[in-house]
Order: sequence, then structure tokens, then C-alpha cells
Amino acid sequence: MLIDFKNFNINDLQPKTDFQNKTFAFLQEWFSDSETVQVQTSGSTGAPKIFEVEKIRMRHSAKMTSDFLGLKTGDSALLCLPVEYISGKMMIVRAAETGLKLHVSDPSINPLQDLSENMDFCAMTPLQVENSLAKIHLIRKLIIGGAAVSEPLKEKIFAELERREAENGNWEPGEKQSTTIYETYGMSETLSHIALKELWPFTQESFSTLAGIRISTDERGCLTIFAPQLLPEPIQTNDLVEITAEDEFRFLGRTDNVINSGGAKIFPEILEAFIKKHIPREAYFVGIPDEKLGQKLTLAVEGEIDEDIMDSLQKLKYEKSFHRPKEIIFVEQIPRTPNGKVDRRALTQLLS
Repeated sequence: MLIDFKNFNINDLQPKTDFQNKTFAFLQEWFSDSETVQVQTSGSTGAPKIFEVEKIRMRHSAKMTSDFLGLKTGDSALLCLPVEYISGKMMIVRAAETGLKLHVSDPSINPLQDLSENMDFCAMTPLQVENSLAKIHLIRKLIIGGAAVSEPLKEKIFAELERREAENGNWEPGEKQSTTIYETYGMSETLSHIALKELWPFTQESFSTLAGIRISTDERGCLTIFAPQLLPEPIQTNDLVEITAEDEFRFLGRTDNVINSGGAKIFPEILEAFIKKHIPREAYFVGIPDEKLGQKLTLAVEGEIDEDIMDSLQKLKYEKSFHRPKEIIFVEQIPRTPNGKVDRRALTQLLS
């Protein structure tokens, strides 16, 4: 289903699939007289909940993103995220507010499978990108959200796009390419992302906030977000960050995920970023209940048992001795929430 918001008439739409019907239902809600819409959280850091959001704030969010990415009326966009969550809803709002041509594709782990034409804009989860590497060059502006982009995935993105550009004979290291890819930072409460970090063709270490966003940290070093156009009040997160400039920060980890093992506090995200530079697998640290340690640092590696990977992990030199996992477990599949985030609670239960 194609929705041309430059010449939009809701009566012209003829939804055929269940997802197209859900998209149509949200459009009816969006263009209704109500000043708010309902948004469901992903449930990755707590029980899922539904809250009301003012449409005017969603419009501000859409404009911030469109301005940052340079999107303009008539550009094409691909919707391949569930519209139950803020990620999918905001793709529709951006298209409606900017006047984009929105191609509606049923969400799947390989949303670009049938894509044969260039798209100006698309938002995907890391899992979707993982399964769409052969066609990501068709997207001019790609944002990746819902979960952190792992080092192995970054390497695969680099390898694919470098190979393709080299084959075309027009790639030079450091040269700006036609495809630009960003990792996003945000949450349901901030109406999708409030900051982006370029991954390709240049690699940035810090997230850059959108226009109108101010940031600081509390006494724990956790990010505080001031976004008057998006939020009635500042949001205090549990995300440990390092502010590198007035409008830039590095994400270090979530205090919610801190593992307390024998009195030592361990941020799993920092260790995960380290080990994923050395193994070609998805891998996550969790704390398994333990009588002596309180929590036993355990590493879950996705996929079948591999002796080479196990050998690489055992040879790694960690900054601190208590960073070395007490146990390494291979699991068939890492549990994830519907929008692609690792479900650490489910993973802990699985390993326990």
C-alpha cells in the first residue's frame, strides 16, 4: 500500500492486510478531532503500559527528525515497523507532516526482501538490518533503533557497503556516500529518538541531540533530558552517559541492568561492546542468582556451541578480573521483545 501524503485522501486507501488495516486505523485516529493518541511502551525495561500523547508534541518530534535528516516533501519512505509502538507511529507522523510517499510493508525480519527501488528514508531494528544487508544500499537515510547496534552488525554493514561501493568503482575511504546510516537514542516517552549517531559512512562515538533538546546528568551520572516541545517535564533516565559536548553524549549502560557480583557493580553493556569486537555472534551478560556472589556474571552467546568462539572468549583479557564471566552458555536464540530489544529478564530466567 502506497500513501502519498502530498495528495492525501484517507478515502482513497484500500487496506488489504492486517498490518495495512492497523495503519489505516492509526491514520483515522491521527486525523480525528482528538488532541491525543494512545502509545504503548515496548516493555523492555518494565511492564508494558499505555499512555496518552498530545499530537502537537508528535508533530514537533517529526519536524526535528525531518530537519536533521534533510527530508523534504515528495521523498519516499518505507514503513516496516509495528504501528502499536511509537517507532511505527512516528514513521507515519513524519510522512504525514513532511508530505512523504509512504510505502507500507508488513513488518518482518527481512523487510527489504521484495524492495527493488530506492527509498529516501526508512527506520529499522538491528535484527531487520541484519537480515537486509544486501539491500540497505537502496536506502538513502536509514535510522536503526529499538536496540543498540552491535559491533558485529556494524562490521557487516561496513563490509557490505564498502564492497558495493568498491564494485561500482566510485568509493574512496572517507568519501561521503549516497547512503547514510544512523543509530538512534530514545524511548517511548520521548516520542521515539532525541539523538542520533552516524554509523556510515563516518563513524561517530557520541550521539548528537536534535534541535531544541538539552541534556545534563544527575548525581549518578545518568542522563537527564530537557525537551519542552516533546515533554511537559524533564525526563530522568537510568542511562549512564558521558557528556562529550553541549549537545553530544556517549551511552555507557543502564543502571537497571547493573550486575552486583560479590559487591562489584558491573555494567553489562560496556562488557558486551568489548567482547563483540572479538566474536561474530550476538552475546549478552546477565546476573544469575547465586548464594555466595548475590549474582553470578554469566555470558549468553547466541547460536550453536562453537569451540573457536569459546577459545576466543577464554583468551580475552578483561580490564578487571571480576569482568570475566563465571559461566559461558550458548543458547539457540536470545529472547527479544516484539520490537527487537534483548529481553534481559527473559534471558536471565532462561539461563537460571
